[in-house]
Amino acid sequence: MKVVKFGGSSLASAQQLQKVLDIVKSDPSRRFVVVSAPGKRNPEDTKVTDALIKYYRSYTNEDDVSGHQEWIINRYKVIIDELGLSHTILDKISAAITDLATLPIEGNDFLYDTFLAAGEDNNAKLVAAYFRKNGLPARYLHPGKAGIIVSSEPGNAQILPGSYDKLEELRDSDEVLVIPGFFGVTVDKQICTFSRGGSDISGSIVAAGVKADLYENFTDVDGIFAAHPGVVHKPHSIKKLTYREMRELAYAGFSVLHDEALIPAYRGRIPLVIKNTNNPNHPGTRIVLEHSKQELPVVGISGDDNFVSINISKYLMNREVGFGRKVLQVLEDLNIRWEHIPTGIDDMSIILRERELTPIKEREIQAHLTQNLGVDEVEFERNLSIIMIVGENMKNQVGVMSRATKAMSDKGINIEMISQGSSEVSVMLVIQSKHEKTAIRAIYKAFFDQESQDKN
Repeated sequence: MKVVKFGGSSLASAQQLQKVLDIVKSDPSRRFVVVSAPGKRNPEDTKVTDALIKYYRSYTNEDDVSGHQEWIINRYKVIIDELGLSHTILDKISAAITDLATLPIEGNDFLYDTFLAAGEDNNAKLVAAYFRKNGLPARYLHPGKAGIIVSSEPGNAQILPGSYDKLEELRDSDEVLVIPGFFGVTVDKQICTFSRGGSDISGSIVAAGVKADLYENFTDVDGIFAAHPGVVHKPHSIKKLTYREMRELAYAGFSVLHDEALIPAYRGRIPLVIKNTNNPNHPGTRIVLEHSKQELPVVGISGDDNFVSINISKYLMNREVGFGRKVLQVLEDLNIRWEHIPTGIDDMSIILRERELTPIKEREIQAHLTQNLGVDEVEFERNLSIIMIVGENMKNQVGVMSRATKAMSDKGINIEMISQGSSEVSVMLVIQSKHEKTAIRAIYKAFFDQESQDKN
């Protein structure tokens, strides 16, 4: 039994929906279909979700919303007409879109989420109708009816544990259930969305809940590559990697799958495969709990920018009990999340994402560290990138770090910091952002032993 999730690009047009239908019909075990809102048909197009955001802003500003309503409804109408569907489904979608502008604004913490979720919700109705017209016994199922009950945290919903028991009851359904992604329903029946990549999270939750044998995530790429194709020319395709490896790659810039989406499937021990709607016969990339045989030491290299390092020096720091806790308390009091903390005996660096640090917060940190904790030096180092070298088999290989550092040295790139966790799944290198792409190409060549042509 499989749970299948289709992204926005897979559902952007009637032509794409025909591919989706063929994929679902080709395998009777594909019994649960989780859908996103229609994405872009071309680079200049607008996603339905983005149109809904504009609609919401106009409504809450008390501006005329008729233009937004017309655009969104027409977007669905074009698909419905090209698929030859009855306008009964269009009438339902039109009513749902226009009714958004009747919801209360004042004191409605879930209004924004309700607007955003309308893209997925109405698309699921359309997809189910299309499936039925073409001989599939399909049924639209609202997340609330499915049992996806979430916490009351707008934009950051968390699945409640009891949901999985309710979802498991769906296993016995003899229909193909089409479920909108991206949102759940609170105990008080409010629409509440997951964080970014929410439809991936929904698919993962459904897969874990119904105890699927496989969770298939269909996108517009042939799986995951060992490096970003925009940086390395024709990178090696990854056939299989573990959840831990995927988590590390997703953290540092691999955007094929949102890292939070891995959690339910990982905990449910559900294997996941990333496939291409436009090339469904390609095996894609399979994500598993552990490797069944000896693999390459490195499965992938990723990079991400916009990091800042707070470099702190204090003589005899290591002898001061509680010093690290006091430093982190400063960040916690300012609601700042940190990413990594490389340390020495008299110094420590705290790496965080640049968006966490405002000028006011920077001054507060400087004052607390110098005046209250008596540090000797505080430096804020910007324009940093993190390069992640990922592979669970690295711990069984000698010379991994020497190959990486030699590749950097040969290109004249200075490594600001090196960090490796106890699990040895990844090595993190911190460098100046201006060297990021060059570093990824150099490390890729060192480990995958192929001449890579630079993409400008």
